[in-house]
Amino acid sequence: MKNQTAQKLAMTGLMAALSYVVFTFLQVKIFLPGGDATSIHLGNAVCVLGTLLLGGFYGGIGGAVGMTIGDLLDPVYVVYAPKTFILKLCIGLITGFIAHRIGRISTETSHKKVLIFSSLASAAGLLFNVVFDPLVGYLYKLLILGRPAADVTLAWNIASTSINAVISLAVSVAAYMALRPAMKKSGLLSSYGSADRKKRLI
Repeated sequence: MKNQTAQKLAMTGLMAALSYVVFTFLQVKIFLPGGDATSIHLGNAVCVLGTLLLGGFYGGIGGAVGMTIGDLLDPVYVVYAPKTFILKLCIGLITGFIAHRIGRISTETSHKKVLIFSSLASAAGLLFNVVFDPLVGYLYKLLILGRPAADVTLAWNIASTSINAVISLAVSVAAYMALRPAMKKSGLLSSYGSADRKKRLI
């Protein structure tokens, strides 16, 4: 049990590092009026992939920590760090609930069912982000910067978040389906799935 927990923590750290690198160095940043910015990136894809592999809690934490660090080290995004942590963790929890609690993808033997549930779970988590990331960002700007600044950036944030969601869905599901056979062969996949059920973690 201790070895299994150590493996999960190590994988969580790996996903955090990967999400940070992907978000920070592989993003296409779009600067907006007023010194704000939005970006096209694959950080959410790493968060979802980690969730499909590790479960909702560990996968969500990995993505949340990695992208929050990315925000904290970027002067443009630093103020959004708390929002990033909460929303990325929620992506993991929602995706994990559908993928592991409902779909049981870690122990499911049907390739088709795994593909369906991993796709549905990823879509649900990313759809949550499409709705709440621009919404929370808008409310923040409305309170701090006023309505004109909030209105200017809202459409751009919705567009970039939607693009990120579509790309992240395709990349995360494809990567999971590619990695799943190797993890199943090594015994990691089934152990992660059984651990989630025993701990009642999503």
